[in-house]
Order: sequence, then structure tokens, then C-alpha cells
Amino acid sequence: MSREEVDRALARLGAERDAVEAALLSLQDHPGRRLLEGASLTGRTEERWSVAGQGLPLLWALFDRYSEALASARAVRARKARPGGAELAELSELLSGTAVTVPGGALPDGGQRPGAPARLVEQVSLAELMDRMNAWYATVLEVVTAADAVWSALPARIDLLLAELRRVQSLAGSLGVRAGAHPLGDDLLELDSALTALRAEVVADPLALWRPSRVPAQRGTVPDGTALAGPSGLVDTERFDRAGRALDGIRLELEGLLRLRDDAEERLQQVGDLLQRADATLGEARRARGEVLAKIAATEVPAVPGPASALRERVVLALELRQSGQWHRLAPLLDQLEDAAAKELGRARQALTEVTQPLAVRAELRGRLDAYKAMAARLRVAEDPEVIERYEKARWLLWSAPCDLRAAAGAVARFQQSLRPVAEAAAGGIAPGGGAPGGIAPGSGRPGEGPGGGPADDRPGVGSSVQDSVQSNGQGA
Repeated sequence: MSREEVDRALARLGAERDAVEAALLSLQDHPGRRLLEGASLTGRTEERWSVAGQGLPLLWALFDRYSEALASARAVRARKARPGGAELAELSELLSGTAVTVPGGALPDGGQRPGAPARLVEQVSLAELMDRMNAWYATVLEVVTAADAVWSALPARIDLLLAELRRVQSLAGSLGVRAGAHPLGDDLLELDSALTALRAEVVADPLALWRPSRVPAQRGTVPDGTALAGPSGLVDTERFDRAGRALDGIRLELEGLLRLRDDAEERLQQVGDLLQRADATLGEARRARGEVLAKIAATEVPAVPGPASALRERVVLALELRQSGQWHRLAPLLDQLEDAAAKELGRARQALTEVTQPLAVRAELRGRLDAYKAMAARLRVAEDPEVIERYEKARWLLWSAPCDLRAAAGAVARFQQSLRPVAEAAAGGIAPGGGAPGGIAPGSGRPGEGPGGGPADDRPGVGSSVQDSVQSNGQGA
């Protein structure tokens, strides 16, 4: 090596020595290392630390050898301002040759090849010594950093989740949700056991939850060339996150039960009101059925169903569950009761509608008869004997008891038909008795107008809708 090369090598090796010393001091004070030395380890962490824990003392020993070799080279260089050939040869051997003596096998992976004889000491160069320190440092730092990352990330979060679990368990107890009596209570007990076991595992075996981002082949390498670089990876929080999601789901279900406890009385009252309205409607339907049987002839009136006794028994059960605080059993039952009570009211209303249908048909026929009578008066045929006869017949049928709806509908239709020729004639401007077109018909206004000055009602089959209604309902009308 030339003098310039020697000076550059000494400067570079001195900078590396200072970097190594700073890294070793940092590793010595690392909180993860102190925790590992004082913890009761198990599993993978115990296995890894049993090897890596020997690394820091060995690193300091190797660093001392490195510092001594570098000090020797500096002493040789300091002898002369311009070293001669002998000094340069000695410096070349110290700086690039195998002039450093280290313990045999001072490597993280054993240092001895399979089948090779054991060696007490080895002669290595400063570059080889730096590689060995890099390898040991990576081994130690990987374990220390991984353990510290897991301990920094999980125990405190698990403690917070356990505190939240205790709060949820207290809420569950106030709602009567207990292990062995409700699935949510069993879930809470299982979640408590899982979190407690996870915390114990995190404390004793943190490396079981560490996922390195480097493949094993890269272990101990320094990608950017910096001496003593550290590892990288991430903490496996899958089990913790899964437990958190499970607890959130349980808490939401319990909050639903809590809302049920606050609203149960009001909701049960609403169910009772619906059933009372259904009973009142059914009572009205029974009274209407008696009226229909008395006033409508030749009609099959459907029977009115009785009250839903089974539904009321379930309401009594719901009241008992509310009194005993069994909210987890009350929740599905109350939902079913609300739906069943609404259907019961709908069933009662449908029964009332079916029972009173004949009375509605009779009322519609009466209204049409009065409308046709008013039309006859406007057309000035109210005194016509045929019109009078048909009106009286229809009126007698509709206002007599019992009323024959089929016959009454036919009578109303015949009365309406007796008015049709006069209405058509008035609409065409032809007076009854053959008056000239454009003349004024009796009972009409201006030519072309119907009774009362409006357009004539010339709709064919007026009143047929009532008859069709009666026929469509059959005897059940």
C-alpha cells in the first residue's frame, strides 16, 4: 500500500470504529435488552435469546480486538512522517492482512464448519472482523428490537381491552346475561380467557408475535453498507384485533338489550293497546253481524273469529320476563308480539269489513235510488205511473227488513232504465211525444241540455255497478 492509501484506510477504519462504538453503546442501553435480561422467557424468545444474549459481551470483546489492531496501525504510521518500505509493508499487513487474533468460532451461526477441527483462535483481517461484528450485532439487535416492539405495542393495549371487557361484563351482569345462561355470557368468558392467555404469551414469548420482513437469507447483511444496521418487521396483532371486534359485537348486542330494558314497558303497553283495539273491532264486527242477519235476507254472513288467546298468553309471559329482568329472552319475544298484535288488528278490521259489506251495498243502493229520483224530478217524469211504480218497488225492497239485496239491485236498475229514454231524448233535443229537434222538452232547460241545465246523464247501465257488486259478492254480500 502507498502512503496515501494507508492514510485513507486509517481514516476509513477510524470512522467505522467510532460508528461501531456508538452502536454498541446504544444496544447496551436499549430498553428491550434490559427487559429480556430480567424477564422469565419461554418458547421461541427463550430459544433465540439464549444465543443472542451472549452476543453483546462477545461484541465488546471483538470491538476491543478491532480497536487494538487499529491502534497498532496508527502507532506504526506515527513513527515517521514519510514511512519507508518497511513501515508500509507492516502497515499493509496490519490493515489488510490476517493480523488480528480472535476466539475461534466467534460467529452467530457457530463459526465451525461441519466436520472441521475445533480451533481455539483464528487469524482474521480487520474487514473480516467487521463482518463478524455485523453478523453478531444483527442477531442480537433482531431479538432485542422485535421483543421491544411487541412489548411496546401489545401489553398496554391488551390491558385497555381487558378493562373494557370488565365494563362490558358488568353491563352484562346488570342485564342478567351470565355464562351458562346466555350465549353472550359464554362469549364474554371465552374472550376473557383468550385475552388473559394472549397477555401472558406476549410477556413471556414476545417473538411468537413478531413477523420479520426480511427473509432468512438476508440475515446479518447490511444493505446500505452502514456498519451494524438493524432489522425490520411488524407485530402480529391479528388475535388482538379479532378479540377487539368480538368485544365490540357483544357490546352492541348488550346495548340493544339495555335499550330494550328502557323501552320494554312502553312497547308492551303498545302491544296491549293494539290487542284492545283488535278486541273492540271484533266486538263491533259481532254486533254488525247480528244487524246484517236481521236486516239482510238471503245472505251468508261470515263468522267473526274469536280473540287470540295464545297471543295473550305470550303477552303474560313477556310481562313475567320483564319483571324477572330476563331481557335476553324478552328481546325476540317482544319483536314477535309487536308483529303478531299488528296482524291481529288487521285481521279484526278485515272481519269487520267482510261482515258489514252487505250493509254497505244496501247503503249504496239507497243512495243511487235517491239520485235517480232527483233525476226523474229534473226530467219532469216523476209523476209517470211506470216511474212511480218502479221507484216504490225499489224503495220498498231497500227499506224493508230483511232486505233482499239481489232483488233490490234489480229494482234500482229497472228504475234507472225507465229514465234512460227521457234522458237520451233530452240530450238529443227531442221533446217527449215527438217534439221537433231543437225544441224544449218538458223538464229540460235550453235545447241540448240535460235536467237542471247540465249535460244529460246518458251513461248506459247506470246502477249496474251496484248490481255487479251484489252479484260478485254472491250470497256473502
